[in-house]
Amino acid sequence: MNVAQTAGKRPRIVVMGGGTGLSVMLRGLKEKPLDITAIVTVADDGGSSGILRSELQMPPPGDIRNVLTALADVEPLLADILKYRFSAGSNLAGHSLGNLILAALTDMHGDFVTAVKEMSRVFVCRGAVLPAAGEGVVLHAEMEDGSIVSGESKIPEAGGVIKRVFLEPEEVEPLPEALEAVMQADAILIGPGSLYTSILPNLLVPKLAEAVVQSKAIKIFVCNVMTQPGETDNYTVGDHLQAIYDHIGLHLFDYVIVNDGEIPPQVQDQYAEQGAKPVLLDRDEVTSRGYKLIADKLVLFRTYLRHDAERLSQHIYQLVNDWISRER
Repeated sequence: MNVAQTAGKRPRIVVMGGGTGLSVMLRGLKEKPLDITAIVTVADDGGSSGILRSELQMPPPGDIRNVLTALADVEPLLADILKYRFSAGSNLAGHSLGNLILAALTDMHGDFVTAVKEMSRVFVCRGAVLPAAGEGVVLHAEMEDGSIVSGESKIPEAGGVIKRVFLEPEEVEPLPEALEAVMQADAILIGPGSLYTSILPNLLVPKLAEAVVQSKAIKIFVCNVMTQPGETDNYTVGDHLQAIYDHIGLHLFDYVIVNDGEIPPQVQDQYAEQGAKPVLLDRDEVTSRGYKLIADKLVLFRTYLRHDAERLSQHIYQLVNDWISRER
């Protein structure tokens, strides 16, 4: 029995990011005795989220809906219904039902944050879900050639090399509940997810980044398995960490979790057609910067490559418990 459990409390873990990778990992973490708070980016401007954001003047619901679905304690059919995306209808095509439910709740309550809390309650989520801010933000990228690309969905399509990303407004205020969760956390977990368009937008919220830096929690980075075309082409693990350092100005993490399992050649070929390849583990570079490295076979392949949620969550759970034991 771990120290946190003997004290009658579950370890408190804050997970920050967005996109599919975060949702996959949360499906594993919710099976552990952890008190989870997911803080999710509000920079999405594409697809259904972008339309609802523009027409209803609400934060984009897509990443939030994915996380709510991942943490929901409901029958698989209901989870599938939340993810269902309409394919016909001039106004419905492209919208997911979960996004529309969040839009309806926002309209009913007049507040997106309350809508998220209500949906979390209705779907019995095993953890709290919070937007990084109460308003949508616009993500911009400065490319190496000096050009500026505006919009989260447009950045990977620009075809250039990203120098840095920044938010508009720059001084966006985080939710007080998000700050409180970070400061009370036993562990802060960042990634996996799109580096520039899912992970960094959270860390660019000024007071949220400051809270992460000041927190006494163990800080863990989960690196992506594959590079992302138009965003992290040819990136190594060390390149991911360097990009975060360049934006934040600090070595943020105590531990880095990476996949070192072999990806079958036929799977690599499939991803190569899309311009993606496995993220190279430059082990010496990572450890020479003072990061502690956890490397394991962490991938599963069905239709797509995904993190092995069960194996990954076990590593995270063990790290958190070991950290709490040492701290106490």
